[in-house]
Amino acid sequence: DWLAGFHGLDSHELHHCYYCHRDETAARHLMLVASGLDSLVLGEPQIFGQMKSAYAQAIEAGTLRGELHQTFQQVFAVAKRVRAETAIGHNPVSVAYAAVRLSQRIFADLRKNTALLIGAGKTVELVARHLREQGIAHIIIANRTLERAQELADAVRAEAILLGDIPLRLHEADIVISSTASQLPVLGKGAVEQALKQRRRKPMFMVDIAVPRDIEPQVGELEDVYLYTVDDLRDVIDENLRAREQAAEEARVLVEEGVATFQQERRQQEAASSIVEY
Repeated sequence: DWLAGFHGLDSHELHHCYYCHRDETAARHLMLVASGLDSLVLGEPQIFGQMKSAYAQAIEAGTLRGELHQTFQQVFAVAKRVRAETAIGHNPVSVAYAAVRLSQRIFADLRKNTALLIGAGKTVELVARHLREQGIAHIIIANRTLERAQELADAVRAEAILLGDIPLRLHEADIVISSTASQLPVLGKGAVEQALKQRRRKPMFMVDIAVPRDIEPQVGELEDVYLYTVDDLRDVIDENLRAREQAAEEARVLVEEGVATFQQERRQQEAASSIVEY
């Protein structure tokens, strides 16, 4: 009503712009959102972190207390239980995250490895952040312009180089993930062969996320090279989405248990206030 009055509108014109949940419906909605069941990407964990951040800010501002404060405690408990007892977040469903998870099949402990990321766009940035979360030892970012590579490198604690420097540094890379807008391959079979010789046949894991391809297909014919393309990642993602759907059914059961607990505790609190008043 206030918003409509402020803009000189009929309040009915705004009804399609918002939704309002009350009581146990509100608690259920919060639990679904916190558990990643209401996200565009099913099981996506970032929204839980955003909710906890908003909760912390509200506590600091002194605007969250009483029943709403208790509700959030129950919501967080349900979300943590969903993460612990179901596989809702175990399977990557983004190209960037799937690439990093695949690399862990080859290198179990990334804390000893170096990654060369080719390109400096959004996908490469996400890959770099996921690698950092997994404790990768060192990241090198190669790009056509050093300025953009350095900008991203500063953000993810990495080293920046030019595309032309790749042949000199390729042998250092255990993991190579490429995503540029180039119309021609930026990494050929010859350069990879030379790097393998310098590496004394230590394996290299490569993911070509670009369309058209950044890495020559012949690179995949080399021994000690594990080359995946964006099509391989899509197969992984589709399979993982199906797994998440199954986990989501289990998660919804846990949410309903959480809602039942919420309702029971509200009834107990209402009864307690009556007893105190009596």
